[in-house]
Amino acid sequence: MAWLYLIVAGLLEIGWPLGLKYAQNPETRIIGAIAALFFIITSGFFLYLAQRKIPMGTAYAVWTSIGAIGTFMVGILFLEIHLLL
Repeated sequence: MAWLYLIVAGLLEIGWPLGLKYAQNPETRIIGAIAALFFIITSGFFLYLAQRKIPMGTAYAVWTSIGAIGTFMVGILFLEIHLLL
């Protein structure tokens, strides 16, 4: 169950940078900030649950990896953020 919590935490980690992205727009500033705060809190909570059984270093590495790769992919696929080549 701890690994499931960790995967959920990693997927929720993708949400807060997106919330901050939407908070940059004056029309969606409030909802973006609320979304970012929600995702930060829930992701942290699921990380806490996962770390009760999984060592901290392992959990943190997996959590940040899922969040970083997921945010990268969402940015490319849905926000049309292009790689600088």
